[in-house]
Amino acid sequence: MAWGKKKGGRKEPLFGLPAALADLRLTAADRIPGGEDKPKKSAKSSSKRKSEDAGDEPPRERKAQASRSGAKRRAKSRGGFGLGRLVYWGAVLSLWGVIAVIGVVIYIGAHLPPIQSLEIPKRPPTIQIVGIDGSVLAQRGEMAGANVALKDLPPYLPKAFIAIEDRRFYSHYGIDPVGILRALVTNVLHRGVSQGGSTLTQQLAKNLFLTQERTMQRKLQEVELAIWLERKHSKDEILELYLNRVYFGSGAYGVEAAAQRYFGKSAKNVTIAEAAMLAGLVKSPSRLAPNRNPEGAEARAQIVLAAMADAKFITEAQAKASTGHASYNVKPVGAGTVNYVADWIGEVLDDLVGQIDDSIKVETTIDPKLQSVAEAAIIDELAAKSVKFNVSQGALVAMTPDGAVRAMVGGRNYSESQYNRAVTAKRQPGSSFKPFVYLTALEQGLTPDTMRQDAPIEVKGWRPENYTHEYFGSVTLTQALAMSLNTVAIRLGLEVGPKNVVRTAHRLGISSKLEPNASIALGTSEVSVVELVGAYAPFANGGLAVTPHVVTRIKTLGGKLLYMRQPEERNQVIDARYVGMMNAMMRETLISGTAKKAEIPGWPAAGKTGTSQDYRDAWFIGYTANLVTGVWLGNDDNSPTKKATGGGLPVEVWTRFMKTAHEGVPVAALPSTPGGWGLSNLAQAASQVSPPTPAGPPANAGYRPPPPTRANVRPEAAAGLDGWLMDRLFGGNR
Repeated sequence: MAWGKKKGGRKEPLFGLPAALADLRLTAADRIPGGEDKPKKSAKSSSKRKSEDAGDEPPRERKAQASRSGAKRRAKSRGGFGLGRLVYWGAVLSLWGVIAVIGVVIYIGAHLPPIQSLEIPKRPPTIQIVGIDGSVLAQRGEMAGANVALKDLPPYLPKAFIAIEDRRFYSHYGIDPVGILRALVTNVLHRGVSQGGSTLTQQLAKNLFLTQERTMQRKLQEVELAIWLERKHSKDEILELYLNRVYFGSGAYGVEAAAQRYFGKSAKNVTIAEAAMLAGLVKSPSRLAPNRNPEGAEARAQIVLAAMADAKFITEAQAKASTGHASYNVKPVGAGTVNYVADWIGEVLDDLVGQIDDSIKVETTIDPKLQSVAEAAIIDELAAKSVKFNVSQGALVAMTPDGAVRAMVGGRNYSESQYNRAVTAKRQPGSSFKPFVYLTALEQGLTPDTMRQDAPIEVKGWRPENYTHEYFGSVTLTQALAMSLNTVAIRLGLEVGPKNVVRTAHRLGISSKLEPNASIALGTSEVSVVELVGAYAPFANGGLAVTPHVVTRIKTLGGKLLYMRQPEERNQVIDARYVGMMNAMMRETLISGTAKKAEIPGWPAAGKTGTSQDYRDAWFIGYTANLVTGVWLGNDDNSPTKKATGGGLPVEVWTRFMKTAHEGVPVAALPSTPGGWGLSNLAQAASQVSPPTPAGPPANAGYRPPPPTRANVRPEAAAGLDGWLMDRLFGGNR
């Protein structure tokens, strides 16, 4: 055996990659499990590898150590993975939460009012309506008092609101998390919404920019706007805005309007008790308003006083002394009949001043004293006799002879019905339309002494009758008008022509459409109370046309003049002679005719009653040289009354009103005919009738009607006026 030669044969040296891989050995742990498709190893090579591995370490001991090491690695890996996973998902959820909040803020912001409108809006304009004496009659729009500076208010007034509504007002930034949490806990305990968490800033944001709906979107908008307000305005500015904008019930917005409404004084002068009551109203202004619920308002005020004492804004002694000492001076709102006037004014404002952007004061011709008298006259008369006569409604208009409305009642109860029966409603005037027929006849040459036949008449199958179903034969026009004889009015209307009667009525001021037929003489075309009263005014003023009006001036609350009524050209629509004749004739209505109950001691007065078909409407229009007043009574559904006539209820209402209206007023005579109406007219009138009637007293005094005598025999067609009428109507020889 050679020196140094090893047993097992000769080994050739290896170089390069083979040399590097010569000592590489794979263990079982290094092999890929499940290698079924790998070539199977021979038992010899397997034995050989085992024997080689055996020289390093015992197999059992090495396996146990490897198992412990793997378990440690797996435990460490699981622990590290759990904490990391928690951090990871926490970060993801936080990111998505931030994105969601940003999205909600963007969405809510996108649905806010446009940015250019996010300024403190102007107050809605109010319309203050004042009477001829300067007193406030009514107000339209929100009742908003003038803005009051915070420094001008007594210090306990704003503190009352802070104490009960937002104790941490000066420390939060628009929203109060503590207040929200407190409200949430309270509401959960009470199982309902018993307490709110809104700050004063949030309430202001809602009042200025948002609706009152209870939704999550509106609440989030309120929060955003509250934060915006806190950044834009100081705390004192926000508190001042709040006090001047918050709603206090009964149409009052702001502390000034509320103090005027409930206590009859400025907010600058309210007491601690009154301040507490105002602060208490904010929670539920409609339910706690003193004019609706004085007990509830007082109980709430005591809670506010306790909160003020608890916050050290007042002492316990002041709180105790202020309990039950609010001096109520509640003014009734919205029930008086003057609101019919206010509505009428509202309808004409656009024509007078156009669109209203600023609050205005409307100065009117209404006399508050006369308005109260007119209201009482209508209401009391209906209260006493509405059931007996089946009359449910009434209206009254009183104006000066130049058309200035002094009083207007559009119904018996404005709170129940706002329908204005003095302006809007149109009803048949009945015989109160007859003066236009008689005036037309006078203008065609007849006189108050002209004779006409009161007898049955038929016009194309229509047979109108007098109210009493009696006929008096030949009567003067004065007697016929005073006694309201229908047959004479129809004959006269046909004689002068229905179209001419319509023209006369329109000339004097009737604006409604009138049908020029035979029945127009009996007032079958509908008119309103205000236009009929206006059409009577020329009889009281000497024949001048008038336009019924109620507005004299309109100014802003700052004093800027927007409108002033200019003196109008007053055309002569009735000749002075005929005005005197008509006044003499209609005076007789009050002396011996259908309005004998109408009386104003010492005052010459005239007028005409009217009753429509089936007693559906009862009218009286009467006047002096001082005032022209018309009264209507009836039912809104046009149902018949129980024989209510113009000479009954309307005359009673008119007399009650006019007696009071003329107290202390110097007596003035009605216009009369200068020098009478002449012998030539009397001769002309006498030649038209047969037989002549005996001479009577002077025409200006009017004739008394003769004792009723029946004239049941129909006049022959060829005799007198009837023959002339038959010829004209049915084509007889003429």
